[in-house]
Amino acid sequence: MSANIESKVQALEEVVDQCLERLGGHVVLGLPLGLGKPNRLVNAFYRRARADESIELEIVTALSLNPPQPGSDLERRMMEPFVERHFGADYPRLEYVDDRSAGKLPDNVTITEFYLQSGASLGEPDTQQNYVSSNYTHVPRDLIDRGINLVMQLVSRGTHRGRDRLSLSCNPDITLDLVRLLKDRPGHDCMAIGVVHPDLPFLHGDAVVDEGFFDLLVETPPKQPLFAMPRMPVSTLDYWVGLNASRLVADGGTLQIGIGSLSDALVDALILRQHHNGDYRGLVEPDEDDPARPLVEFMGGLEPMEEGLYGASEMFMDGFMNLYRAGILKRAVFNDPVLQELALEHGVPDRPDRKLLEAMIAEGRLGAGLDPAGLAHLKALGVLDSRVSLESGSIVAPSGERVKNELHQAAVVEFLAQHCLADALAPGSVMDGAFFLGTKDFYGWLNGLSDSERPMFRMTSVGQINQLYGGSESLEKAQRQKARFINTCMMMTATGAAVSDGLADHQVVSGVGGQYNFVAMAHAMEDGRSILMLRSTRSSKGKTVSNIVWEYPHTTIPRHLRDIVVTEYGIADLRGRTDAECIKALIGIADARFQDELRKKAVEAGKLEDDWVIPERAAANTPKNLEDRLAEARRAGYFPDFPCGSDFTEIERRLLPALKKLKAISNNKLALARAVFAGRPGDYPEELERLDLDSPENLTERLTARLVAWGLANSRALTV
Repeated sequence: MSANIESKVQALEEVVDQCLERLGGHVVLGLPLGLGKPNRLVNAFYRRARADESIELEIVTALSLNPPQPGSDLERRMMEPFVERHFGADYPRLEYVDDRSAGKLPDNVTITEFYLQSGASLGEPDTQQNYVSSNYTHVPRDLIDRGINLVMQLVSRGTHRGRDRLSLSCNPDITLDLVRLLKDRPGHDCMAIGVVHPDLPFLHGDAVVDEGFFDLLVETPPKQPLFAMPRMPVSTLDYWVGLNASRLVADGGTLQIGIGSLSDALVDALILRQHHNGDYRGLVEPDEDDPARPLVEFMGGLEPMEEGLYGASEMFMDGFMNLYRAGILKRAVFNDPVLQELALEHGVPDRPDRKLLEAMIAEGRLGAGLDPAGLAHLKALGVLDSRVSLESGSIVAPSGERVKNELHQAAVVEFLAQHCLADALAPGSVMDGAFFLGTKDFYGWLNGLSDSERPMFRMTSVGQINQLYGGSESLEKAQRQKARFINTCMMMTATGAAVSDGLADHQVVSGVGGQYNFVAMAHAMEDGRSILMLRSTRSSKGKTVSNIVWEYPHTTIPRHLRDIVVTEYGIADLRGRTDAECIKALIGIADARFQDELRKKAVEAGKLEDDWVIPERAAANTPKNLEDRLAEARRAGYFPDFPCGSDFTEIERRLLPALKKLKAISNNKLALARAVFAGRPGDYPEELERLDLDSPENLTERLTARLVAWGLANSRALTV
């Protein structure tokens, strides 16, 4: 990326013109994952290419987010008011996403993605054919190999250490690694455009850059509300997955989690463990026969967390906010070996002193004298005053006094201690992330962080977060002690391979993302563990099927990297276990309805002795038992459907389960007929008014009103 164009531009069409003038008619446009896409500018490029077939445009990105669109008339009645309220009436939809879904992409435009919104692109040939399966950390390399020559993203503007700066904010993930790799490709011209968003939170860390980072800076208001994820309900089965996984998180450790209801359940369980420990233990205390008891005692715990956790996760989202608010996300780490060692010993001073300075000099990373990088490092840590400078072989104090830049001299160290130390050390980081995405509450919280809190939440590259190979492995391992990398998967084979991204026919559900990175990193750390969470069953075409399967055509995580698996029924420790031991452990946390079939297949394949008997405790693995075990806690006010609040109104929370009930019988004509006759619309005036069905105008609307009334009568309202 080179700063050949220094002007700040306002009109989006002007941006398109300048880029095409510099790049020619072949544009490979890299867009950030998720939140950071400048939609109106993206649409301007796409429209230009759509209107001019001489332009060859490839958009390479991930997680292209648009507000949901309804399918049926009933979905429209439910969704349209919510979408307008939640996203805004004039939210700028990504036009390439809509055209792709409709099969209307022009021949001169290609959309390539490496991660998809879960399940949203099943059955879309163009999306499925142009999916790139790539580890998150390899995406910058792959972008260069695809010939990327244009990058654009939303940025925020703010003050950092007394200077007006920009922050890559929600998406330093790929951009920083891309810039680093391009430095080794001086002949590869790649243009960078930043679009300043007034509401985008200003995050610290490596995300902070100068204006010169970009070739063009667009200051025109983007008229694009931040894409806020609606909060979704958490089921009983989800809660039990979270409760089981929470037993494996160690006080004083490190946490990585993803997004979704299983992660929400885990966070809620950790908060329950912290603040209502007696009630928590009453639910999860392992008995003598629990196979997970030794594992929980050795690597996890049930007590409240005194030291707290440090978050190191590619995705920074609501869960970490809630853990911080609950006083759990509080273990600080430092990007310096000396300070980090002190942090592990619980001895970081409030103010820098001579002893600390001597220790940092003795550590050897500063060399014989300070260079600009070393000086910047000590300023960032709050060791040296921000006004200290280097000039003509001397270190200049804020007072103007100077000393030779020779750190091995005792007199120089004394001078620095007397005249150059900062008033206070900078706070350590309790959270390091590579991208963020979340709810309106989350964005508001980030924008509302105090000046003392903001430096505690840092954003950096995905290469820094998702692996240990950046040259500071020993420091990163010290920071990430007792790491628990907790992710979700769709299915698990009986010998411990995970299926997380696609279906049997290779249709992509989402993507591998960073999951493989975290699993591999867990195996590279002495006290790190990979924990894969999944529901033991799922509903498919009205039928319940097992998510623990004997085999599958492809996998995301191979069985030689198997580690810990958690379902609603318990914990299976697979690391270092034989195939037979893995099969037995997974049958033990499978739904009871599918255990015999798994055992039978294992015996037939010669992977399990034919006289092995399924443990008696596994026979209790039924949804009803889990509901019963949670009932008392629910009566006490725990485990609501929306543990972190809801974006839906009270009436909508009554309608959602009713419509889900209707969907479950949508292919059963007899059940639908019975529902029509049983429905009593007069009992639900508010709900039908919300759907504009309170005064039906034709037979179809009258039948729909009856169906909705039946659904309401046979479901319960969701709780907050």
